[in-house]
Amino acid sequence: MINGHDKIYIEMGGKIIKTDKHFSSEKALLAAIKNIGRTLGKELNNLSPRLDARLDDGSRVAAIIPPCAMTGTYVSIRKFSKKALGIQDLINFGAITEQAVRFMKLVVVMKKNILVSGGTGSGKTTLLNIISTLIPHDERILVIEDTAELQLQQEHCLRMEAKPADKKGRGQVTIRDLLHSTLRMRPDRIIIGEIRGGEAFDLLQAMNTGHGGSMSTIHANSPKDSLSRLENTTLQSGIELPLKAIRDQISSAINIVVQTARYEDGSRKISHINEVLGLKEDMSYQVQTIYKYERAGKDKDGKVLGHLTYTGNIPTFLDEAIKADFIKSAEELFKE
Repeated sequence: MINGHDKIYIEMGGKIIKTDKHFSSEKALLAAIKNIGRTLGKELNNLSPRLDARLDDGSRVAAIIPPCAMTGTYVSIRKFSKKALGIQDLINFGAITEQAVRFMKLVVVMKKNILVSGGTGSGKTTLLNIISTLIPHDERILVIEDTAELQLQQEHCLRMEAKPADKKGRGQVTIRDLLHSTLRMRPDRIIIGEIRGGEAFDLLQAMNTGHGGSMSTIHANSPKDSLSRLENTTLQSGIELPLKAIRDQISSAINIVVQTARYEDGSRKISHINEVLGLKEDMSYQVQTIYKYERAGKDKDGKVLGHLTYTGNIPTFLDEAIKADFIKSAEELFKE
């Protein structure tokens, strides 16, 4: 994170740390970020003071230059681990339990639709990537992202990336455009990196018409808030529908909401795994919590202590899972 030529920060262990590094001048920093832009085919100037792009190594770079940046050139580079994290890493970090992993495996195998929700920097994309490793390798997966970040390991995986317009406003390809094409390409599952706009409506339609096991992420502070955010993005589709019709579609399309959270010690954990049950008589969403992170204080080093705990609520699809021989009993699924 560069906040001007003499203020450079990095994130380590979830904490932001100021470094002693600096550019020789503001002019040198501006020249550097303009060079990055040019190598990516993008010009930074007074008419176009923003950069949002992906570097060759997969890193995300975002920059804002004056006059929009008030105290110098601002740059943020998000680097991704070359080694993709797996389920066992989450268990080792204390972000999930082996029991909750068994539950998520059942959810994925049964092709329940999953929405990963959380705030900025809470680990939504990382978690979606890890959940996707549970998808059977004989399925055809189509992945759509605004900027490519997901690293699916399955062989039969088609990755697509949205394309911004050129300088003359031509050639833009949105996530929604790619989703329309995807529906004609015989997907077993559709994964959208993040829901941001009108593509939400098309994804809900796909989920409700046979494309089970779809997954995406959304910015939200709680599982219920994620469903409200999904409403707002659906309204951006430009298709006029009564609120009840939108909520009916959301409550029937989304089966599981997995909430991520970033705690004050910098750790990222799953805070809730909720099942969406439908609508109440007052048209509000009805959800039940299957797992919830229970805090147990902090250790002497300030590390947050706690455990993702099973609440005792029985998923509505448990009988279906037993009849389909995915599991033998509830006791098998929720054993310690």
